[in-house]
Amino acid sequence: MNEKIYDLLGVGIGPFNLGLAALLEPISDIDAVFLEQKREFQWHPGLLMEGTTIQVPFLADLVTMADPCSRFSFLNYLHAHSRLYQFYFWEAFHIPRREYNHYCQWVAGQLRSCRFSQRVEAITWQEGTPEGYFQLQARNPTTGEIQSYYARHLVLGVGSIPRVPPCFQAWLSQEKIFHAAEFLQKRDRCRHAGSITVIGSGQSAAEVFYELLQEQESCGYRLEWHTRSPGFFPMEYSQLGLEHFSPDYIHYFYHLPPQQRDRVRGEQDLLYKGISFGTIADIYNLLYERSVGGNHPEVRLLSSLEVKEVEKTNSGYRLGYRQWQQEEYFTHETDCIILATGYRHAIPDCIDGVRSLLQWDSQNRYVVNFDYRLALTRDIPNQIFLQNGELHTHGVGAPDLGLGAHRNSVIINTLTGRTIYPVQQRNVFQEFGVKD
Repeated sequence: MNEKIYDLLGVGIGPFNLGLAALLEPISDIDAVFLEQKREFQWHPGLLMEGTTIQVPFLADLVTMADPCSRFSFLNYLHAHSRLYQFYFWEAFHIPRREYNHYCQWVAGQLRSCRFSQRVEAITWQEGTPEGYFQLQARNPTTGEIQSYYARHLVLGVGSIPRVPPCFQAWLSQEKIFHAAEFLQKRDRCRHAGSITVIGSGQSAAEVFYELLQEQESCGYRLEWHTRSPGFFPMEYSQLGLEHFSPDYIHYFYHLPPQQRDRVRGEQDLLYKGISFGTIADIYNLLYERSVGGNHPEVRLLSSLEVKEVEKTNSGYRLGYRQWQQEEYFTHETDCIILATGYRHAIPDCIDGVRSLLQWDSQNRYVVNFDYRLALTRDIPNQIFLQNGELHTHGVGAPDLGLGAHRNSVIINTLTGRTIYPVQQRNVFQEFGVKD
């Protein structure tokens, strides 16, 4: 084998793999490369609305929770852009989403290990050497050029994809039905609609609804917000609630029986699926102001509605709902539909060549070890690590930016066989579970 074999190859460059690349940068004995199909780093570009912030403190950057002295910290980014004093006077803990995206672009631009315009299409495992290795085929989406990469270990960080309810699957080619992930790119379609319906009840739904509400008077459309949830509820944001996003809770949750983990997670929606208090207040305040003097804004909010069917009409679309609390059927006509229905973690097609090497649980999900290694069907010296696909094994903190540096610390320590980034054992005041 004359080709270069990397110690670690990352598939995808989102915040988590980018943080891993940044934390690996000072480690001279680990040769890593990270591949991403986009031309540059972009973090949810369709939702980078003015005034929106990330939902975690700025300390949840790519590196600080593992290495506060790293040159890739958010504070160093501010220093490099002569923004420290502005940030100091701003006195805010949650930074603009646009600035977080720009910060990540700044980090990616300094890392030689990050390579963009490289879409991984196939992964195979080779037994040709005593140590074995993975072979990857990557294609440049613009030129079509194919390049091969080789690595002893992999880390999958492909992120999530928009979740679309089954009844909408066949309608996404329509001009005025789209997922909120494309909101900014397709915003003009809303401005020329007579009526708009937002479906969903999380933070993205609320932000899209508020953005449309602010423009409603100038554009003149009717605006509705529908959700299957029993209400438009705030996300849990008390200090003790936030302690569920800690290494301590990961340890507790992981060691529950698998069936118990699924049950517990099913009861934790408001830990990570609700709306921020600030966004709810912004919406309510604007609705209140527009109702002054007996005015009645053309706005309607409805909960407990489960979409059952979609059909085309002469002027738009007709939605058929079941109001699941009343057990009543309900129809609604609208010109434009925005699906703020969240995201799901799909199994990427590129792993088909190693699928038989992976262990799967009864629901066809990855079996993930505590140290984020995928469980394999063979005892080989090569490992595959997972980023943000372990919600079912490690709990609600899996997609949380604040735990990205912790997970990367565990991955790096496991990969190197030594403690490079110490992992603290006691990080919260409460205890999860009872000890023997």
